[in-house]
Amino acid sequence: MENTTMLTPSHVSDSTLICYKPSMTTTNGVWHGDNPLDYSVPLFILQLTLIVLTTRFFVFILKPFNPPRVIAEILGGLFLGPSVLGRNETFANIVFPLKSAMVLETLANIGLIYFLFLIGLEMDVSIVKHTGRKAVSLAIAGMILPSIVGVGISFVLKERDESVNEVSYVLYLGIVLSVTSFPVLARILTQLKLINTELGKLALSTSLVNDVLAWVLLALAIALSEANSSSWASVWVVLANSFFVGFCFFVVRPSVSLLIKKTPEGKPFSKFQICVVLVGVMVSAFITDVIGTHSIFGAFVYGLVIPNGPLAAAIIEKLEDFVSGLLLPLFYAISGLKTNVTLANGGRFWAFVFAIVPLTCLGKMVGTLFISILFDIPTRDGVVLGFLMNTKGLIEMIVLNIGREQKVLGEEIFSIMIIVTLIMTAIVSPIVTLIYKPRKILIPYRKRTIQSSRADAELRVLVCIHSPRNVPTIINLLEATNPNKMSPICAYVLHLVELTGRASAMLFVHATTQTGGPALNKTQAQTEHIITAFRNFEEHVSHVAVQPLTAVSPYSTMHEDICISAEEKRVATIIIPFHKQQTVDGEMLETNPALRMVNHNLLQSAPCSVAILVDRGLNGSNRLTSYKSSHKVAVLFFGGSDDREALSYGWRMSRHPRVKLTVMHFIQRKDATQTFNADDDQLDEQRSLKSNKLDEECINDMKMISANDDSVKYIEKVVSNGEETIAAIREMNNVNDLLIVGRGHGSSSALTEGLTDWSECPELGGIGDLLASSDFETTASVLVMHQYVGQGPDGEDVFAREKPWQSSENFNNMRQQHKGRYTTKLVGTNTQTSQFL
Repeated sequence: MENTTMLTPSHVSDSTLICYKPSMTTTNGVWHGDNPLDYSVPLFILQLTLIVLTTRFFVFILKPFNPPRVIAEILGGLFLGPSVLGRNETFANIVFPLKSAMVLETLANIGLIYFLFLIGLEMDVSIVKHTGRKAVSLAIAGMILPSIVGVGISFVLKERDESVNEVSYVLYLGIVLSVTSFPVLARILTQLKLINTELGKLALSTSLVNDVLAWVLLALAIALSEANSSSWASVWVVLANSFFVGFCFFVVRPSVSLLIKKTPEGKPFSKFQICVVLVGVMVSAFITDVIGTHSIFGAFVYGLVIPNGPLAAAIIEKLEDFVSGLLLPLFYAISGLKTNVTLANGGRFWAFVFAIVPLTCLGKMVGTLFISILFDIPTRDGVVLGFLMNTKGLIEMIVLNIGREQKVLGEEIFSIMIIVTLIMTAIVSPIVTLIYKPRKILIPYRKRTIQSSRADAELRVLVCIHSPRNVPTIINLLEATNPNKMSPICAYVLHLVELTGRASAMLFVHATTQTGGPALNKTQAQTEHIITAFRNFEEHVSHVAVQPLTAVSPYSTMHEDICISAEEKRVATIIIPFHKQQTVDGEMLETNPALRMVNHNLLQSAPCSVAILVDRGLNGSNRLTSYKSSHKVAVLFFGGSDDREALSYGWRMSRHPRVKLTVMHFIQRKDATQTFNADDDQLDEQRSLKSNKLDEECINDMKMISANDDSVKYIEKVVSNGEETIAAIREMNNVNDLLIVGRGHGSSSALTEGLTDWSECPELGGIGDLLASSDFETTASVLVMHQYVGQGPDGEDVFAREKPWQSSENFNNMRQQHKGRYTTKLVGTNTQTSQFL
């Protein structure tokens, strides 16, 4: 005989005695006449399967609205619980019988313990220490008025048991209404493209402080839960918890730090070491449960004291997917199973719901806006920050469940608060999207291409990095672009990180950007690795400035982050890696299909020129500053705006003392059939003639340069069709380190006839696809240029006539400068590129 209230329907009293015979864990099988659902393990497996399938179903149908995942998981529990399917007594007694409550809640709480341990593990205490008065003031002000709303609710709802401490009851309600869910807020900020803005960073700092205050208040509320206990008992609970926290910080933390120091750098932690740390989670949870606080408090504090670094990263990598993907949804679903929306008799239930939501939102906004005004934060930002602070999620569910287990919160108030949490979390993202536009109105800038950039002005480039493997070739490419005193290079290095839904994938964005310290996780370790490489490049090569950036976004919208950064930084071109990488045997294999979609979307919407880099090394073992190596670069010129962009980039590289440039101009044989663009039949011929005239001007200039400079070689190849074009390219015999070609989008010619019929990657154009193919045997990297063409009021290409070599002085003066360029000393060292990594 057992006294239990877990998963109890609303019509059953809390004092009901439920009698059932002890059951076996596993069945002997249906062939022996056993019913599998009479045994705990098969029943639990069925329950877990139903919960996972139901929550995934709600994730799928709510996907167009892009809500936080917690909403789908709670709705899954509501659907299976007494609100919908659970109203059928047959279904409830077979699938979720009361005797199964013990196993179900035990597994859910174990998952919750380890999830709170991961939250503490991922949270950097130093961030909270250095948030400053602004974030602390915003967090406190945002909690005061919602807590007052909780006090009002406690007087209106008179369902509290007399044995429950009134202060504890008020604290539970105040915490639920005033707390902000950090993991959910981080995901919303990322979806709204706000996580890298000043507003986003302030919101994350404020929510971190808010969470810490909430945990302190929760520990106090649990200590005061029983009004009949002596006042000294509550004092002992508080003192014991203080002693536990001190022991963790002053004994456990140094011990774990010593364990990390004894492990050689780069060597993985042993299974025994990981096991010891994971057992410590259960020990800490047991201790805090024994001293009168919930077990999750011990797990959270234990995770908080483990130093951020390789050990934390290893544990997160092993646990996070299993805990957050399987066990945590079990906890959310149980919250839904305990919620009975049928308690909404008459209008009283919904009256409370629709009164609490606006009052709480308004309280958060008023408090946050008041502090925002004091700190001179714009009013609109203060309003948006107030809305963001109303984000609910995990902590609220934990507080509500603990309050229900402690018999502080009754059935009605529990159900009301679950619905309030759902509504408040669901409305935050749409409202912020409507009232806040993260993109600012930017002043138009003209130099959006390499061709239109001045030779005596700063060249701004946005470099996109997917992984550290992209770094060496891009560093060599930037160095070969010839940064000098008259034309320095400013490289904005944007690390592209996929938004996976993990808190750990977003927390590092908010962490300190200083390199050299321990990484919060694998993603931040990669970011610091990339930043360190480019910082070393900046130190060893003159006239280069590097500014690191990070974009955390789903692949489907990652191009938007790139475009926003490009426009804000006013760059002339974006350099992004190809979605394939070369293997040891020379094959080009696809690393991630989603990266191809990013490149394709970027070509369609970029506010400047785009260069796709097919990485085959670019002589990566030697740097140009070694004074012994040189790069041989070839530009394949067929005509058109993209090829003119490629020619301009090649010319800029040829200014480097150790870069040899070959311009191979492909000319159509006179007896071959002339083909024009097929996109716009009426204007094609006119545009083609204009383009041919511009091509002729650029080629004539390049001929003059090559006649006076031995480092620039001009070659003409007369061909009739695509087959002859391929043969001419193959004749180059792998003598070049880099091939620069135009994408040639939208144009067709007899010179490239047949090259696009079997194109594998049409985003590279016919020639680019050929050179990037594994079938085309070459060791040269390929840079495929796509020129941004601005349209004037009459449709004329406003940048088409500008050339970098004719920007500030006449051509003859430029030629004289070019002749004497070898007298300029390039400052550098003999450090090789491999030392940048």
